[in-house]
Amino acid sequence: MSLLPHRQYAAWILLALSSAFLAGGSPPKAALSRTLPVTTTSPQARELFEKAMTDYENFYLERANGEWRDAAKADPGFALAQAWIAFNSRDPMEAATARARAQALAPHVSPGERLMITWIVSVQEGKQLPGIAAMNDMLALYPKDKRLYFLAGNWLMGENGYQQARRFFERALTIDKNYPAALNNLAYCYAHDREFDKAFSAMERYLAALPNEPNPQDSYGEILRQAGHFEQALEHYQAALKINPAFVFSRLGLGDTYALMGNQPQARAEYDKAMEAADNSADRLDYGLQKAITWVRENNLAEADRAFTALAQESHAKGLDLHEAQAYRNQALYQPDDAVALQLLQSAEDALGPQANLTQAERTDEISRILRYRTVRALHAGNKDLADRSYQQLETLAGGSRSNIVQASLAGADGARLMTEGKYAAAADRLEDDQENPYSLELLSAAYFKAGAAEKMHDVEIRLRALNTPTLEQALVVPAARGKMPRLP
Repeated sequence: MSLLPHRQYAAWILLALSSAFLAGGSPPKAALSRTLPVTTTSPQARELFEKAMTDYENFYLERANGEWRDAAKADPGFALAQAWIAFNSRDPMEAATARARAQALAPHVSPGERLMITWIVSVQEGKQLPGIAAMNDMLALYPKDKRLYFLAGNWLMGENGYQQARRFFERALTIDKNYPAALNNLAYCYAHDREFDKAFSAMERYLAALPNEPNPQDSYGEILRQAGHFEQALEHYQAALKINPAFVFSRLGLGDTYALMGNQPQARAEYDKAMEAADNSADRLDYGLQKAITWVRENNLAEADRAFTALAQESHAKGLDLHEAQAYRNQALYQPDDAVALQLLQSAEDALGPQANLTQAERTDEISRILRYRTVRALHAGNKDLADRSYQQLETLAGGSRSNIVQASLAGADGARLMTEGKYAAAADRLEDDQENPYSLELLSAAYFKAGAAEKMHDVEIRLRALNTPTLEQALVVPAARGKMPRLP
């Protein structure tokens, strides 16, 4: 498993500029140390911190959280431990407390550590520009620190910045050609670009580097699944569980793979095992959301409604507002009645109100998805006023956000609007900036068909039909696309 650009929108992320340069000065001078220092008064805290970072790289995420917590107890002034609790905790209250504590302690640590704290805090608060500037300053100070390149690239992958992430992992591998964490994530970057031969080669190197760890087998399974090799994927997930039966992510991987294979009862059985073994409530709800999608894949929408409603209510009771919004948003997507869908999207937005328990970055990204789908459903319902208002809200949101996810939401909504207006070439231009979303790929194929761009249409059809991501959008779009005859040029 991996810890998770659009053409014009990714440009800001691709410029490795320092904040000093942005201010009109020079990039920072390289530090004397080859690697980022760790400021702590406690040898025990230092040891725990290092162990946590290694566990994080090997995808023992909850174990890493525990070690960072123990490090912070051993040294209450340990700023980096607090920063990584904030970055990785699934408990929104704990993350917020740790973020504030890291900021308060930042003046007492080295310049490089302050930059790392600024990066983590800024991106969680939705301030991507100062965050990315701090990240790049940090890399400029420690150009020989392979872990920093991995951590930065890992975050960029989560922001759909795969091209720059790929460069960072390649840079880490010039420092250590067998660095396992970089090999793992580089393989995901290759797979994202459908360069599967390169992905499999990187995976073989990753397996050789850590033969007794479960995550190399798990990651290999996920990449094989992306390539459509489902039976082989199952073998690798099972191999991961033989190494460590408690490696819950491989239970999730089995569920996702069976779901894509069409075996929904077996998928639900695996999701149930994952939910039983979940390390925390947020993970358990994640797996529950995946399980709920299986009912949509079986076209049992009544059971899907019951599942998503129960998950929304559980999320609300546990103060996990992002999960509540996600449950309602997902439930809206498959509704045949536009009015019901729009009501559910309103419930999703309500869950993200001013008192919601989540980061600003999470709120902004999720609101953008809600507004995108509200625009589309309002258009479908013939409610132009609501569609225009929703689109304008999304446009305003995107104007103040550097998030690739927000910009992709805007591109998808804009492309859908332009398609309804018969402006096919303009729609294609916008939809090209949202090629992670199956709905946008489906519209892009139609736009190319209408515009007479047969070769581009063919390429998009291939990409759409080959999507093996275990998402609700994939469930609603891709199997139907595979069942249709390809459009003739």
